Amino acid sequence: MSNVETPRPIRGTQDIFGPEAEAFAFVVETFERVRKLYRFRRVEMPVFEKTEVFSRSLGETTDVVSKEMYSFEDRGGESLTLRPEFTAGIARAYLTDGWQQYAPLKVATHGPLFRYERPQKGRYRQFHQLDAEIIGAGEPQADVELLAMADQLLKELGIADGVTLQLNTLGDAESREGWRAALISYFRAHRGELSEDSQDRLDRNPLRILDSKDPRDKPFVADAPKIDDYLSAEAQAYFGKVCEGLQAAGVAWTRAPALVRGLDYYRHTAFEFVTDRLGAQGTVLGGGRYDGLIETLGGPHTPAVGWAAGIERLAMLAVDTPRPAQRETLVVLADGQSAVPKAIALASYLRTTWDDLIREINRERWRRDYAIDIGTELDAVDLSFKVNQRKQFEKAKKEGASVIVTVRDDGSSSPKSMLVSSHRTAKDMEKGALGMHALWSTVEVRLMGEEFSLARDQLIRLPE
Repeated sequence: MSNVETPRPIRGTQDIFGPEAEAFAFVVETFERVRKLYRFRRVEMPVFEKTEVFSRSLGETTDVVSKEMYSFEDRGGESLTLRPEFTAGIARAYLTDGWQQYAPLKVATHGPLFRYERPQKGRYRQFHQLDAEIIGAGEPQADVELLAMADQLLKELGIADGVTLQLNTLGDAESREGWRAALISYFRAHRGELSEDSQDRLDRNPLRILDSKDPRDKPFVADAPKIDDYLSAEAQAYFGKVCEGLQAAGVAWTRAPALVRGLDYYRHTAFEFVTDRLGAQGTVLGGGRYDGLIETLGGPHTPAVGWAAGIERLAMLAVDTPRPAQRETLVVLADGQSAVPKAIALASYLRTTWDDLIREINRERWRRDYAIDIGTELDAVDLSFKVNQRKQFEKAKKEGASVIVTVRDDGSSSPKSMLVSSHRTAKDMEKGALGMHALWSTVEVRLMGEEFSLARDQLIRLPE
C-alpha cells in the first residue's frame, strides 16, 4: 500500500454518485425537454468572466460580491471571477455578441456556479443551477411565460406537491423609490432594536431587511410599509396582467408582500417557488424582472426577466419521487477470453441497430404471427469487461439486468459469428410473457436466419 496521503475533497464540493446522480440527471433531462417545449434556445456561457461583470450587475455592497465571489488575478494581472450566477454573463453576451438582433431572446442553460458561503443542506460552494431568461420583452406575458415554464418543470419532475409559488411586485422605478424611502424612514425609527445584519442593511440595502429570518426583526418586518401603498397606476396594471395571465395558464400562486429583490434594477415581478421539505433553505426556484441590468453593463435600457433553480435542491426532492420506469438493460457476457471480440461485436451491433431491428420486426408482425407485442424499449446494452462469468452473472442480476446474453466462441475466425445463450432474470419474469426476453428471442431468431429452437447455444451471425 502506498504511503502517499490521499488528498481530501474540498469543503463545500460534492462527488455525486448512485441514486443522487440519477436524480441530478433526471432534473437536467427534464429541464432540457421543457425548455425545448417552450422554445428557449440553449446557450453555453464561460465559467469565468471579468470581475466587473458581476461587481457591476450584482452591486459592490451585496454579500455575493463582498464576501462570496471566487476572484483571482490571471497571469496578465486582470481580475477574473468564477461565475456566481448566470444572468450577468448572459447579459454581457447579449451586448458583446450581438444577441440584440434576436430580441425578444429566450435562452436557457445549466451548469456549475461558485460561491464561498457556509455549506448547508442543498447548498454548496460549487453548486449547479438551471437558468432561463427572456431579454428584450417588457410585456407581462413574458413574466407569465417564464412562470408557466417553471411550474410545468416542477410538475414534470413530480415534485410540485408541497411547493408554493410566492409572488410579489416591486413596482416600477417611481413606485420602488417611494417604497424604499418609506422603509428607510420606518426602520431608522427602530434601528436600535434591529439585528446587527439588518442595521448594516439599513445603510446599504434596506429592502433586504424584509428577507431577515432573525427573530429580533420579525415584529418590525410584519408592520413595515407595504409596496401596494406606493404602486403607481401603471405598476398596478402590470401586476394585474401578470396575475390574470397566471390564472389563464392554470398556475396557482400566493401573494408574498415581503418578497423583495434588493438591487435597484429589479422592477415589477418577483417570485419564488418554496417548500418546507428542505428545512430552512426552502427556495427551490426564484427570479424576477430586472429591467435595469443591461444598463449597468453599458447597454441601452432593455427589459428582461428570468429565473434560476438549484439542481441539487430539485434533485433532493426528486430522488425519492416515483419516475417513469427505467427502460430495460441487456447485459452481454463473454465466456472465456476467446469470446471477448465476439461479445464486443454483439454489443456494438445491438447498440447501433436495436431501434432499426425493432421497427423491422414490427413491420413483419403484420405478415407473420409473432406471439408477442414488440413494445419494450431498450435502455442500455452493457458489456462486461471481465471474463469471470459467475461473478459477472451475479453482478448483472444484482444491478437490475432484464436479460443476460452469454457469448461463446464457435471456432470461427470471424468476430461476427458466435454461439449465444440467454438468461431471463426475475425482474423480467415479473412482466409475464411479454418481457424483454421475448423481444431478445425475436431478435435472436433474425440473427440465426432460421426458426427458433430451445437448444442451449444458438449460432448467430451479425450482418457484415
